[in-house]
Amino acid sequence: MILSDANIREMLKSGDMGIENFEEKNLTPNGYDLTIEEIYIFAAKETVKEGIAEIPPKSGFAVSTKEFVKCPPNLAATLWIRTTWARKGIIASFGMIDAGFHGTLTLAAYNSSDEAVKIDIGNRFAQMVFHLLKEGAEKTYDRRSGNYQGQRGVTLEGKSG
Repeated sequence: MILSDANIREMLKSGDMGIENFEEKNLTPNGYDLTIEEIYIFAAKETVKEGIAEIPPKSGFAVSTKEFVKCPPNLAATLWIRTTWARKGIIASFGMIDAGFHGTLTLAAYNSSDEAVKIDIGNRFAQMVFHLLKEGAEKTYDRRSGNYQGQRGVTLEGKSG
């Protein structure tokens, strides 16, 4: 089952899940829009934490979310790039947020266009869609690998990587 905006509010209020730095305006009918805390530009080996990051054409970058997400054992989430960015030539392939994960998210992306793309720190970048598991995970993220458990900021390598 995908959680609606009302389901998300209810789970946040009860403490069954968490989103630090939650903003009501980022809630969507069936998810939550994640905002940019910082951007690491691979080609420049530069981290931008305020203002505007200019992503060169044909180059990769990583975004860290402002939100610190806490998924309980019975909740996972998928990530989708906002179409605003896709229309500008930004492409990304995101993974699943596993049940039991706690941390900010590092999202890798690529500017496939022939022009530089300007991205404001604090802008919305991806939508997180929550999926309620039929039953809680037998082994949550922290017990499987936990490589990025508790991360804050752009994290390019996990504990084992």
